[in-house]
Amino acid sequence: MGQREDLLVGAKKCLVEKGYHRTTARDIAAASGAHLASIGYHYGSKDALMTAAALEAQGEWGHAIDAAVLAAGAASPTERLRICVDELIAAMSGQRAIVLASVQSYAQAAFDEEIRRTLADATIGARRDLAAMALGVEPDEVDAETARGLGSVVHSIIAGLTLQTLLDPQSLPTGEQVVQAIQTLAKKPKSR
Repeated sequence: MGQREDLLVGAKKCLVEKGYHRTTARDIAAASGAHLASIGYHYGSKDALMTAAALEAQGEWGHAIDAAVLAAGAASPTERLRICVDELIAAMSGQRAIVLASVQSYAQAAFDEEIRRTLADATIGARRDLAAMALGVEPDEVDAETARGLGSVVHSIIAGLTLQTLLDPQSLPTGEQVVQAIQTLAKKPKSR
């Protein structure tokens, strides 16, 4: 790897270990083995490097979500959701650092327009892809309203599970429990 890539790897490591705001330029230089001045040369500033690290981490977590969606295959809608949730939970347990860095990128979006815009654009595509997975169709077959409604609900489930895995990964529900919970919510209430 070159020094630019080493800096990015070091920044992602610091993002996970110290957090976005507690990381200093010296921390990144030490973690990457690069010279302190190389941060400015390659990225312009420590904040720009940390933004790049947060976005890259978010992209890596996005790839894990994509893999879970693909694993769901052509089963029934409830089976696709069950498989997707189970695949994501399995991925979360092995990628805690990426999950943590991804969550931090969401928090940093409130203070960084580039991160906010990038995540907002990615969310639009994710909603469409998740709605397509739930319906068993191709993403280009999903209209904007379905993506906004159904895609947002599935995205919310994933985001919620992602946050919960940082707090208590052993307490996460299985894909079957998530499906049963949604079915319970969708049932018509009995009249009293």
